[in-house]
Amino acid sequence: MALEIIQQHKVHGGTLSYVRHASQATGTPMRFSVFIPGEAKGPHPYAIWLSGLTCTEDNFTTKAGAYGHAAQAGLAIVAPDTSPRGEGVADDPAYDLGQGAGFYVDATQPPWAPHFSMETYVTADLLSAVEDGFPLDPARRGIFGHSMGGHGALTLALRHPELFRTVSAFAPIASPTRCPWGRKAFAAYLGPNETAWAEHDAVLLIAQGRARGRSILVDQGGADNFLAEQLKPDLLEAAAKEGGADLTLRMQDGYDHSYFFISSFIGDHVAWHAARL
Repeated sequence: MALEIIQQHKVHGGTLSYVRHASQATGTPMRFSVFIPGEAKGPHPYAIWLSGLTCTEDNFTTKAGAYGHAAQAGLAIVAPDTSPRGEGVADDPAYDLGQGAGFYVDATQPPWAPHFSMETYVTADLLSAVEDGFPLDPARRGIFGHSMGGHGALTLALRHPELFRTVSAFAPIASPTRCPWGRKAFAAYLGPNETAWAEHDAVLLIAQGRARGRSILVDQGGADNFLAEQLKPDLLEAAAKEGGADLTLRMQDGYDHSYFFISSFIGDHVAWHAARL
């Protein structure tokens, strides 16, 4: 399947496209949205946004209010779906496992392994698709995300530093090996060997020095219902001190886990990436 433009809209002087393509990693069609700023031909610097549990390529696009900021900064933004979907793709009745909850890892366990290869999808198939189909600069690429997608942004940037020059996150699942969401997903996708889980835990990777000297911006709402049990930003801060990461952790008093929180600070994150790309 070649790139198929499903919808296209003009927004803030740029072009927003919804795209479907075939993924070798997942063995399914996958969807993403891509915003290209202005009328310039490019190639443009760009950032990949990874969304959280239950989301698709549309949540960020319609709720984050990012494209006015991106247009001013000259930054393109790509937002993929959060998992493979469709007939024959494994799923679970719970919101935090299966379709809509890929956790940006490559599953090794049944019934997930045939399709749930979201790390390879984001770092290979998606990059190839967007850079072949749109005027984007592979030398100026960043990544950011929210919640499960914040976990994905941090871990993929740390595991593939050659691919992503910049990284930031909103309310990331900082240490999935130490929270219910992460432990449930990792047990299902990666199996019982927790040594394999550690390679997908941002806190553990940062403590090992995998982000040494690297700048990371994290915003966290102080009124987030998931703060203590699932997100644990204090562990991220401690790991940054241990591993020599240049972490800017901003606790935003009164803000929750929603896109109202994201839309309040998305301009700062767009500017963060644009200045460094």
